[in-house]
Amino acid sequence: MILIDEAIWPAHGTLWAHLVSDSTLEELHAFARDAGVPPRSFDSDHYDVPQERRAELIARGATPVSGKELVRRLQASGLRVSQRQRRFGR
Repeated sequence: MILIDEAIWPAHGTLWAHLVSDSTLEELHAFARDAGVPPRSFDSDHYDVPQERRAELIARGATPVSGKELVRRLQASGLRVSQRQRRFGR
């Protein structure tokens, strides 16, 4: 399932949400590709998406969840990449 949290993360003059899969990275990449989310938006285990795309991504099938729920489901899937893993390579 593709999940998206609230757009609460400020950067570059906008707010950002996270787009993840709770099953496979292949599912996530396919969804992002089909939705036109640029590959450069991928960050280890999620895509960063601007708030103005959130409603569209939900309409395309992403399930809105809280940030806590998103992290919980990402961890349960085994796809979560920690900050430490990001710094030192996965």
